[in-house]
Amino acid sequence: MSTAEAAPVFAPGLLKGRVALVTGGGTGICRGIALAFAAHGADVVITSRRAEHLEPTAREIEALGVRALALPADVRDPAAVAEAVAAVEKTFGRLDIVVNGAAGNFVCAAEDLSPNGFGTVVDIDLKGTYNVSRACLPLLKVRGGSVLNISATLHYLGTASQIHVSAAKAGVDAVTRTLAVEWGPFGIRVNGIAPGPIADTEGVRRLLEGGKRSRARRLNPLRRLGRTDDIAGAALFLCSEAASFINGVTLVVDGGQWLASYRVSGEPVEGEDHD
Repeated sequence: MSTAEAAPVFAPGLLKGRVALVTGGGTGICRGIALAFAAHGADVVITSRRAEHLEPTAREIEALGVRALALPADVRDPAAVAEAVAAVEKTFGRLDIVVNGAAGNFVCAAEDLSPNGFGTVVDIDLKGTYNVSRACLPLLKVRGGSVLNISATLHYLGTASQIHVSAAKAGVDAVTRTLAVEWGPFGIRVNGIAPGPIADTEGVRRLLEGGKRSRARRLNPLRRLGRTDDIAGAALFLCSEAASFINGVTLVVDGGQWLASYRVSGEPVEGEDHD
């Protein structure tokens, strides 16, 4: 069952009357968040660098009985971000929730990673989070609201071939904590979600090829990979009034996987064969 259908968990009108902006909202985790927000009453704006990712999701949002706005925009470009936020204000006249989910990732060992490759991920994940948050601040100040930054657990322990993403997401966590302190007096809460491996996403399809997927399931204390619905449910909670006194927290949603990551160093995993 999808989060959009999970009415017994969250009231259908949980976010009714609110407007949410979700960057990277056309695909993956953030598509799931956008659809969950729409299913619970919010009008939803989605952005992506690639317009072809947006229209199918926008139609799905509208099919849930709310308004959708699809805006091609590159979060690395402050001018493009400002233009998108202006379109949100013109169309809806308000903004209540911002989800910073635009991200880039690929597998590359540090010794093989070019400065451009490192910088590109930092520009999208870290600078993009800052660019969007800063541009949205004037609208969020009007009524207060919620900012939700999508992070990761890669930097909690050393993760090989992920130095670029680890550095960027560590920065995102710092942005979350700092803005929570600075913007709290405006009635703006800033939190984050650090997902574990989410099965139905392109990133995990690339990172967990072949037997890596089944091994990742065995490494997880819950013996499964995550679903986009797991992240969407956490996002609904953190952006709702149920979390009104939660600020500056990055919620790990990974089934306990990073806590068990010592096993990756070689300790046998139950159910796994070893030579």
